[in-house]
Amino acid sequence: MDELLEDFLTYLRLERGLADHTVRSYQAVLRNFTAWAKTQGISDWSAVTLARLTAFLLAETTRPLATEPPESIRRLSSESLYLEVAALRAFFKFGEREKHLPVDVAENLSHPRRWKRLPKDMTSAEINALLAPPSVWTAGELRDQAILELAYASGLRLAELCGLRLEQLRLDEGFINVIGKGNKERVVPVGQQAIAALEHYLKTGRPKLLTRRSPANVFLNQRGTAMAPNTLWSRVKRRAHHAGIARNVTPHMLRHSFATHLLEHGADLRVIQEMLGHASIQTTEVYTHVTGSRLRDIHRRFHPRSRSTTP
Repeated sequence: MDELLEDFLTYLRLERGLADHTVRSYQAVLRNFTAWAKTQGISDWSAVTLARLTAFLLAETTRPLATEPPESIRRLSSESLYLEVAALRAFFKFGEREKHLPVDVAENLSHPRRWKRLPKDMTSAEINALLAPPSVWTAGELRDQAILELAYASGLRLAELCGLRLEQLRLDEGFINVIGKGNKERVVPVGQQAIAALEHYLKTGRPKLLTRRSPANVFLNQRGTAMAPNTLWSRVKRRAHHAGIARNVTPHMLRHSFATHLLEHGADLRVIQEMLGHASIQTTEVYTHVTGSRLRDIHRRFHPRSRSTTP
């Protein structure tokens, strides 16, 4: 079972061009399934049936979470179950198409219902506090300032920030080339303040982080290597804490704020879709619900006749 699984993971990386974290998520799901299958006496993928897949997913919904204490009643979320179904369906579709399996038994495996969660964005006041310059400009602070300015100015994903390379910068022309999900390239404009922060970092901060073995990544850590996603995440949280923002700020919140604030100021939804790198306009349309709810809140708070009155 392991050999076919490795072939599938290689296919995801090289042919589908999926992001590393997506490949790792699929790998975790499928290894979890193979471990469960062995407890059921299944040692070959061709012996798996739709009934077995359904039994596995049912077991997943009832098992205690490894990250929770034994007494916890929390179970697998619908989002996690959705991912497991997606991984199984993709694997068996691959197996049938490549003639490794006689039939795609996961073809009729239905996805669970997912509740749409509105993205969490930041207020303009929170953005201004987060982007306020630090009192001391170290190489690390120059880098962090450039990361924050770019994340808000261009709406980059966490992985895109970490993977951004020097040759992708076109700061003289006011844009960058971004390699997004599925290795799809897009052109994203960069605002003047973000350009200034990047140029300051590249001229003064990055040379102090460089070593002879440093890669061409724009953002380097203290050892001169490319920043890992969890390191970049922690730097954003650190700056949010120092800015006095009580909420749990994540890099993705800057991406959401980028899109929400553009839409609120009249940007076309198709343009926002292009800049975010969304394959479908339906993914981008979630921001119309965010701005709609905000407009209703403003109307409720400030319009003199927005509340009912007692006769």
